Amino acid sequence: MKRLTTLALGAAMLLAASPNAMAERQNPFLQPYDTKYEIAPFDRIETSDFIPAIKAGIEEQDQAIFNIIRNRAVPDFDNTILPLENLSPILERVSGVFYHYLEALGTPEFAAMADEAIPLLNDAQNKLFLNDLLFQRIKQVYDMRNEMGLTPVQKRLVEKYYRQFAEQGAALPADKKAELVRINDELSKLFIQFNRNLLAATNQFAVIVYDKDELAGLPESSVAVAAEEAGARGLTNSWVFTLHAPSRLPVLQYADSRGLRKAIYQGYTNLASYGDYSNYPVISNIIALRNEKAKLMGFDNFAQMMTSRVMAKTPEAATQLLLQVFEPAVQRSKEEVADMQAYVDAQGGGFKIAPWDYYYYADKVKKQKFDLDEAEVRPYFELNNVLKGMFDLTEKVYGVKMVPMPDAPKYIEDMQVYDVVDAKTGEHISVFMCDYFPRDTKRQGAWMEQMQSAGLYGDGKMKRPIVYNVGNFTKPAGDTPSLLTIDEVETMFHEFGHALQGMLTTAPYKSLAGTNVDRDYVEMSSQMNEHWAFAPEVLKSYAKHYQTGETIPDELVKKLEAASKFNQGFVTTELAGAALLDMMYGQTPAVDDVKVFEAEVAQKIGMPEEITFRYRSPYFKHIFGDDGYASGYYTYLWAQVLEADAWEKFEKDGIFNKKTAESFKKNILESGDTEDAMVLFKKFRGHEPDAKALLRLRGFEK
Repeated sequence: MKRLTTLALGAAMLLAASPNAMAERQNPFLQPYDTKYEIAPFDRIETSDFIPAIKAGIEEQDQAIFNIIRNRAVPDFDNTILPLENLSPILERVSGVFYHYLEALGTPEFAAMADEAIPLLNDAQNKLFLNDLLFQRIKQVYDMRNEMGLTPVQKRLVEKYYRQFAEQGAALPADKKAELVRINDELSKLFIQFNRNLLAATNQFAVIVYDKDELAGLPESSVAVAAEEAGARGLTNSWVFTLHAPSRLPVLQYADSRGLRKAIYQGYTNLASYGDYSNYPVISNIIALRNEKAKLMGFDNFAQMMTSRVMAKTPEAATQLLLQVFEPAVQRSKEEVADMQAYVDAQGGGFKIAPWDYYYYADKVKKQKFDLDEAEVRPYFELNNVLKGMFDLTEKVYGVKMVPMPDAPKYIEDMQVYDVVDAKTGEHISVFMCDYFPRDTKRQGAWMEQMQSAGLYGDGKMKRPIVYNVGNFTKPAGDTPSLLTIDEVETMFHEFGHALQGMLTTAPYKSLAGTNVDRDYVEMSSQMNEHWAFAPEVLKSYAKHYQTGETIPDELVKKLEAASKFNQGFVTTELAGAALLDMMYGQTPAVDDVKVFEAEVAQKIGMPEEITFRYRSPYFKHIFGDDGYASGYYTYLWAQVLEADAWEKFEKDGIFNKKTAESFKKNILESGDTEDAMVLFKKFRGHEPDAKALLRLRGFEK
């Protein structure tokens, strides 16, 4: 998953200090970082630094806005639009670290500080986007953009600023602006509460196993991690399983104990659904406020407002795409369930397949059909080997080399930092950081973001980006290193695809650079990168047995390839189902009983009873943790259409074809938002996206 940055908020000046103050410790956010490539000096940052820096940055942003407004010259690109790109360097620096820590290093001390910081940041954004005098200057530039001799990219930047200010309510009358500020403030608090409830509920739940026989079927690495977790909790002769993916998923896939699988499954699917951490009332309030906001902005509903800003344009168009994929996926999932039920019956199971059986018996059927045991594969997926293979692939396809920076600042010891350079010239391209293991202060999932954007800065210099990937992969346990699951390998490649778009961008302005593209386009690069992970030529380059160093056998590679379309009914159904649920939330003015609404949607769309939405509402962070993917979760499937069609070109031309790779790099990875997404896609592919390419990729249609 990727959280998009919006238009740059920008820039500030250094605060003057008295001679006595100079002898005191300096807040690291208040001046440009003195580190290589201006990586944040994490070892010098303290929680107490954030609020003073945020306030200083906001003050500087206010002054920068005032300077734009009071300029008596006719508004143009240089005196109105360019300054918006760099309103406050201090605020930009502190925000880059603040929002990262909020999700990856949310200690209790930091969380308490964030309660004060987030309203300040929201207020600063409101003052920016709802400033009528500023908007009038932007509108004047927008209205005259065709007569100003602007380059196409400059014109696009003008249009983007105008659109975003309008979408944020800049054109509203004063009374409606005040109402919008109230709604945004309330929503922000609800998002904080949703995320906090989810993290607390995740950390609170655990299943303790006292009988070793209950562990039958589980990989040794999973048992070792569970034993370490028990030890960390002061428990002996027991094993503790949590809801973090590296603990939860092996239980669902491998545990012979149906009772253990059920306990973990129900714990996960009821996450944040009861008690002090229930997100049900939070969701009801979010839906009501979003509906208010949409009406205020002149739309019939929230989904209409959100889809108007991206490639789909309407909820109806997005829903049509979803159903086009959902219906054949459901039919395939019924075939998959029938295969599992036949397996259970043949074994004398005497029960009907339930949701907590799906992963387990899918694995059994896969083993039966393809003679593939995923536990047999994991020893070949040692994390560092996979990482090296991914980097080697990147150098081969895109001419980009990853050089370790062992002395770079780190906020956590087991993260890794790389200098990303041109493989031929050695020219610096970006900084890449990765933080892959779960901890109590990190939310679930995996994501990409940036601490510094590429583009033109206030001092007239072009800077290169600082990009990071965060994950929750299987940790080392005892003498066993981190051995990734197939899903974790895919996730690593996925998030690195986002990182590539962030790192390789050549867009000249921050607001157009990297992943600052339409929501239903941003997932294309990440999903595209997944394809290389299990391509036989790539797989054999990195899949080495962690004990023997042996390359993964050809026989195992063939099995993986043969099984690549297995269980696609389930995968696509749970994703499309969640996207349809999201779209229906966005078209509903109020939901008093979230649990009932969710069940009604499942019945209406024909969700198979053996399959749950990929995310049930109380832990559907994509749509209730912020507005990022709200009424936009469908974009994963739209992006899969783009990616499936694009990959067919690589398959036709050869997956290492230099001309094809160069075209993809130029038109997709480097371009950012410098041109319309459809134009860029057609430049690479030669035609508009073919929706049937996704059905072919999933094996639903030939």
